[in-house]
Amino acid sequence: MQTVTSADGTSIAYEQHGEGPPLVLLHGGATRHYWKPIVPRFADDFTIVLPDRRGRGDSGDDDEYSLQKEVEDACAVIDAVDGDPGLFGHSFGGLQAIEAARSAPIESVVAYEPAYLVGEYRARADLAAEMQTRLDEGQHREAMKLHLREVLHGGDIDDFHGWLDEWPLWPACVENVENTVRMDRALEQHRLPDTLDVDVPVLLLTGTEGPSHLRESVRSVDAALPTSRLVEFDGLGHSGPTEAPDRITAAVRAFTKGEETTK
Repeated sequence: MQTVTSADGTSIAYEQHGEGPPLVLLHGGATRHYWKPIVPRFADDFTIVLPDRRGRGDSGDDDEYSLQKEVEDACAVIDAVDGDPGLFGHSFGGLQAIEAARSAPIESVVAYEPAYLVGEYRARADLAAEMQTRLDEGQHREAMKLHLREVLHGGDIDDFHGWLDEWPLWPACVENVENTVRMDRALEQHRLPDTLDVDVPVLLLTGTEGPSHLRESVRSVDAALPTSRLVEFDGLGHSGPTEAPDRITAAVRAFTKGEETTK
């Protein structure tokens, strides 16, 4: 385990695996362990760099929180690795990767359903407030359930509790619920600009079974980027990188080598 100090003095922990050009994997609402199915598939091609987001895993935290601080954390990790890395982010990590690419020296960006909120969905979003009500009542699990139902399933799933019983990250993810509320609140307040000034190649990934608001979002991000390509995977949901790691890593590998990306 290694650490780097972010701009506000927060310690950001990361680990490295494999050999080759650096590829930084930025997780969403979990910890760096989200990428466990992905790492061995990349280890022969890249030096994989796995940071924990602030307040999660082995990273430190600060009393003040903002999306900008999370972007600065990613930039600190980018500065710490040898060479200009590629970035691969999932969900919040996808947003983090795109925003970091606006200023940091990198080679490319891959983002699976980056967590920008757009249009009418953003205007009426109140997930953070609903979660905070549950937290104020001491119902931490119920608060996290609200987040998971909305973010992973768009609020629409027939047997949510049956799915939850089989989901490997439950209930350990509940320990991050307070950090998740602040993240959701910041995302609800953040506006996607008309143009994202990213001048490196960007691959945007989505699945046909993902939440409708994130599928709308990824298309808005595609329209805002000057150098992006959008690929949709049939049958995959918001957790596509862990649902079908072979399909996703093949697409990322092809993109980083300048080859045609398959679905």
